[in-house]
Amino acid sequence: MSSDVTEPKWSLRLPADCSIAAIRNVYDLIREAFGRQDRLEIDCSSVDKADVTSIQLLLSTAKTGEAQGRPVVLTSFSQSLRNTLRRAGFTSEAMIDQHFPQKKDGT
Repeated sequence: MSSDVTEPKWSLRLPADCSIAAIRNVYDLIREAFGRQDRLEIDCSSVDKADVTSIQLLLSTAKTGEAQGRPVVLTSFSQSLRNTLRRAGFTSEAMIDQHFPQKKDGT
């Protein structure tokens, strides 16, 4: 993925709690950030609590962005989020990469 300075982007850091108890607030944060720019980068490094609702929200966000031609890129998955992904059936890094566009190693 190349970095184009003319391509607007908005970065959002997810909160620590992305469980079902807090998912409405997380949804509102993503919706607001998604509405600001054509490209959204979501930093997942602070997520301490996650469950299948957070996985569903991130999948939906990525699919919506793809359908609208508005890239959504996830960065820095926390270990908690990775564990939740595996419990949800994403058994390999390749499977995670296939469903969740990620920014890795500064690219």
